[in-house]
Amino acid sequence: MAGVNKPDPARRSERSRQAILQAARELVSEVGYAKVSIEAIAARAGVGKQTIYRWWRSKGAVVFDSFLSLSEGGDASDGGDGSVVLPDTGDIEADLKTVMRATVAEFADPGFEAPIRALNLEIVNDPELAAQYRDKLAAPVDEAKKARLRSAQRAGQIAADADLDLALELLYAPLYQRWLLRSGPLTPQYADALVDLALKALRP
Repeated sequence: MAGVNKPDPARRSERSRQAILQAARELVSEVGYAKVSIEAIAARAGVGKQTIYRWWRSKGAVVFDSFLSLSEGGDASDGGDGSVVLPDTGDIEADLKTVMRATVAEFADPGFEAPIRALNLEIVNDPELAAQYRDKLAAPVDEAKKARLRSAQRAGQIAADADLDLALELLYAPLYQRWLLRSGPLTPQYADALVDLALKALRP
């Protein structure tokens, strides 16, 4: 009948997916990873268990996707195939400052910080969960960061023999320590200072 909008299954499906991801983050923050169940996530999201299993094979898969979704549109973009792509304007200093400012803003955001702190507490005492975190969350993002650094090496902006794994530690370890220990403010100025200091060590 003219003038009547038909329900959009894709939109409804996406709303359900986002509700599930949000529920997973909230529950990890509230009760810890070990106590979260598919049943609890489904109840919080207002969906059936089978809706969750349609998209994810396990609790861990849901939880990790919920954390990945926190960073969507943050310091990196999706490459179209699910891969992470960092900005590449040709200016490594500007691009790293964009990325680090976005990262600092994420860690200063209570909505991001609470579930990440909860997950970190679990990772410290659970080697299997730590391995999943490295493989599913950390490794793809680190590879994207190293790809951007390799581009800077080809452009002569970073030393050709620079250890890129160590370069990432130079950039991110101080930020992570400050956040973990709450030892100082997380500001754009701090992000810029980290980039400036790291590039002093990395330039040819």
